[in-house]
Amino acid sequence: MVQHAASLWRRLQYRFDNLVSRSTAALIGWLTLACLGAVVPVSVVLVWTDRRPPATFSGRLAAVWVSVGQTLKIGGAVGSPVYVLASILLALVALLFVSALVSLITTGINQRILELRMGHSAVLEARHTVVLGWSDPIFSVLAELVAANTNQRRSIVTVLAAKDKVEMEEEIGARLGATGTTSVVCRTGRTTDPAVLARVSPQTAKAILVLPPDGDDGDAHVVKTLLALNALTPATGDAIVVAAVQDAQNHVTATLAAGSRGRVLAIDDIVARLVVQTARQPGLSLVYEELLDFAGDEFYAVAAPLLVGRTFGEALLAFCDASVVGLLRADGVALNPDPGTRITAGDRLVVIARDDDTAVVADVSCHVDEAAIVTAAPRPPAAQRLLMLGWNRRGPLIIDQLALHRTAAPITVDVVALGDGPAQAGASGTAGAGCLAVTFQRADTTDPRVLEGLDVLAYDSVIVVGEAGPAPASSSGAVRAADADDRTLVTLLHLRAIEEAARREIPLTTEMADDRNRLLAPVRAGVDFIVSGRLVSLLMTQISESPYLAGLFDELFTAQGGELRLKPATDYVRAGEEVTFATVVASARRRRECALGYRLRARAAEGPAYGVRINPDKRHVVSFAAGDWVIVLAER
Repeated sequence: MVQHAASLWRRLQYRFDNLVSRSTAALIGWLTLACLGAVVPVSVVLVWTDRRPPATFSGRLAAVWVSVGQTLKIGGAVGSPVYVLASILLALVALLFVSALVSLITTGINQRILELRMGHSAVLEARHTVVLGWSDPIFSVLAELVAANTNQRRSIVTVLAAKDKVEMEEEIGARLGATGTTSVVCRTGRTTDPAVLARVSPQTAKAILVLPPDGDDGDAHVVKTLLALNALTPATGDAIVVAAVQDAQNHVTATLAAGSRGRVLAIDDIVARLVVQTARQPGLSLVYEELLDFAGDEFYAVAAPLLVGRTFGEALLAFCDASVVGLLRADGVALNPDPGTRITAGDRLVVIARDDDTAVVADVSCHVDEAAIVTAAPRPPAAQRLLMLGWNRRGPLIIDQLALHRTAAPITVDVVALGDGPAQAGASGTAGAGCLAVTFQRADTTDPRVLEGLDVLAYDSVIVVGEAGPAPASSSGAVRAADADDRTLVTLLHLRAIEEAARREIPLTTEMADDRNRLLAPVRAGVDFIVSGRLVSLLMTQISESPYLAGLFDELFTAQGGELRLKPATDYVRAGEEVTFATVVASARRRRECALGYRLRARAAEGPAYGVRINPDKRHVVSFAAGDWVIVLAER
């Protein structure tokens, strides 16, 4: 073996490393010798090369001593030995105390900087938004809050989570980029500790959002955080508290912990309801996406004193740039009330508009073309065959929601999944009554041979839900969710191959956990996606900005209230004729429905709206063809 001699520089480096690693006393001694070895020779050179050096050798030595003393800050006094020693001692004592003082000041400043970087300092803000917890939906929450605050001169969003402050800031900066007039302030700490919660000043905030962390114990963490908020003194003021839990069984517990100002969303329940609604109404997820984000038209409650005493039916045609969908009263929100309902002085109209200041009363009844309105007979309910690929904890909720949709026509649901038999059997036992029939088949939906043998094209709708494969018991919820999305992407890839081979489109509704995976999905443009993380972030931010929307969403996502539907446009107006949207609204009013937009089949594959138009100008002229839809709010 060839031995390579170390270079001189490497050997010097090695010696220096050994020197530094020794004891403090040895290190001080070596540093003193090194200092004297540099200062004394230089002082000698300075004295001997001076223009007027001392004449005697002793005088030059004294001059060298003075130079060394002044350089090392130890005086350099000249006199008797006792005087010199006393001056040196005094200089060393002064140097010791000054060094200690500088060290203390430096340590204090470093500790303060470290404390700030660790996120342990208090936030002194008012009317700000507090976000508690850290999980993937936080990026969508922050993005929506930034969009909601674009018309504000200055807004503050504070994030508190058990995560390093610098890491949070770097991740937020990488995912969100510039935040405009909104400043995001991060603090580190446990959200279940009232003393730590006080750092973000929840008592002066306008809204508090509690995110469910990843993992099986996320709901318990949300409940403890809500209890910690209630334990703060003084109380959390008039701030609206919006929280989310995964399991619907924990909804009541979290609601009790949230108190009277709290609003708790049951994520699994809402996702299951929206999956069922979208499976039966293709394109509905695009409508909800448009209504729930702050980028387009959204829900507002506006006062309309000019309409007091008039009926709700008259109010439907009283706005040009806003679509009326309900009334906000003292007892809550009433969506799509009877057209003959009188508007009272205390009522506010629930409208869909670009902004609240665009909802200006302007009668458009003169733009209604009565001759273009058709009166279509009610369509008889048709039997439906649904295919559900995959199974997770939301599976039983999806089956239960299908059972709650009362219809005279039978609904058949075929479930193909790797899920264990007992859990599926329990679900089928609760949903096998009435007109709903559920069958189960144990198979791997990522296997193309399985999908080819299912005759997927024969179904009226296909639902793909995230299903995690076999995983260690110690794996986290986030890991299992990522694995479920990976399997969903593989299933979608095979379904796309079936579509291309048959040259037919499959009515598809896909449930995912991570919105970033939606961009990777190998599906045609305009397919329905229900992304649980993004959905909960949209709902939470909307409620945090407008608390009355909690009641509105409760009605939209329940089986008993009104619901959004996409109905054939030819049931409302004549096909092929140019009509104003006011005519569509008038036709829907006759059917006791609120028309709020439409979707054109010819543009269903064109992004970003995919043919969906929400709240068009009622003077806007459009021509509908067979296959186009009108978006209405109707009774179930």
